[in-house]
Amino acid sequence: MYSKEVVVQNQVGLHARPATFFIQRANEFKAGIWIVNDERKVNAKSLLGVLSLGITRGTKITIVADGSDQEEAVDSLVDLISSNFIDAQ
Repeated sequence: MYSKEVVVQNQVGLHARPATFFIQRANEFKAGIWIVNDERKVNAKSLLGVLSLGITRGTKITIVADGSDQEEAVDSLVDLISSNFIDAQ
């Protein structure tokens, strides 16, 4: 298991379009991937799960992965969020 924390800085948080980019990237990996926010943990490959967290700008989340490509998956998703989703467009 591998995890990293990241603060969501883009204007709309992880909602609608950014969430779609996030999920598309998450689905490129074999590892199971989750987003942890406070006490809640959701599947990072599920649009409804990600949207249900209501992640807004300034929210600190933890991305957790478990599987053969777990480090690559977490690092890629953290980079995507840190870039404000610029490299997804």
